[in-house]
Amino acid sequence: MEYHNPVLLKETVNGLAIKEDGVYVDVTFGGGGHSKEILNRLGGKGKLYAFDQDQDAQQNSIDDERFVLIPENFRFIRRFLRFEGVRKVDGILGDFGVSSHQFDVPERGFSTRFEADLDMRMNQNDDLSAYNVVNEYEEEALRQVFWQYGELRSAPKLARLIVEGRGSNPIKTSEQFKEVIKTLLPRHREHKILAQIYQAIRIEVNQEIEVLKEFLMQTEGLLDPGGRLCLISYHSLEDRLVKRYIRNGLFEGEPEKDMYGHSEVPFKKVGKLIIPDVQEIKQNNRARSAKLRIAEKL
Repeated sequence: MEYHNPVLLKETVNGLAIKEDGVYVDVTFGGGGHSKEILNRLGGKGKLYAFDQDQDAQQNSIDDERFVLIPENFRFIRRFLRFEGVRKVDGILGDFGVSSHQFDVPERGFSTRFEADLDMRMNQNDDLSAYNVVNEYEEEALRQVFWQYGELRSAPKLARLIVEGRGSNPIKTSEQFKEVIKTLLPRHREHKILAQIYQAIRIEVNQEIEVLKEFLMQTEGLLDPGGRLCLISYHSLEDRLVKRYIRNGLFEGEPEKDMYGHSEVPFKKVGKLIIPDVQEIKQNNRARSAKLRIAEKL
C-alpha cells in the first residue's frame, strides 16, 4: 500500500511554473509525492522546504541536499522559513485534508470504517483529540461544531444525544459513538451522515479552518512577484476560503477601492478551477472531491 497517492500531481506542479533555481514550499508533505515531482524539476541550485506535523509523514523524508523537511504545522510557515534564512519564495503548494495513510491506519481514528479510540489528531502530540471534543464540550459548543463544520441540520439533536450518552460513562471508541447517535443514522444515509460528523470533529480537533486562514494570510508576504500558489481543497468550507482569498485577499467583505474604482488585490487567478478526470478518480477514489486553484502574486 502506498502511503498516499498525490492528487492532481502533474496539474499542481505544472501550476507552480517551476524555475530551476527557484525556492518552493510544500506545506503538506505527507508521502512526499508532490515534493518528489518538484525536486525532479529543480536544478542543482533549487531548494524545496516541506512542512508536516504528522510523525508518520516525517518518516518519509527525502534524502536530497536541496530538500528540508520542517516537522511543524504550516500555520507557522513564515516563522520556520525565517529560521532557515528564507524570506521570499517562488511557489507554495498545499494539498489539504487527510492523507490516505491517516484514513487507512485504524488507530488514528480518522475513518468511519474501523473500530478505534476517538482520536483524529494530525499531530499526535497535541492535547485536544476527538475524545475531548465528544466528552468535554458543552452541548452548545458541540452544536456549533456540527453546524459550522459538518453543515448538519441535525446538529442540535446530535449534540443533545452525545451529552445524554456520555452522562454515565465516557464515549471512548468509534463503535460506542455510533451506538449513542444511531437514531440519527438511517441505513440508506448512514455513511454520508457519519462522514459529515467525522469531518466536523476532525476540523475542530485540528483547528483546520483557523490554520488555513493563518496560512493564507502569510502567503502574500512570502511570495515574490510572479510566484505561484497552488492549493487543493476537499470540502466547500476550505474551497470557499481559498477562492475568496485568491480573488481579493480577504475572507469576508470586499477590498477597498481607490477614487477611480480600482481595488488592489495581492493575486491574480491563473486558469480555471481544476478537478480530477475520470481516470484519476477511478484509480484513486479519494480524489473525487478535490479542487485545485492556482494564483500568481502580483
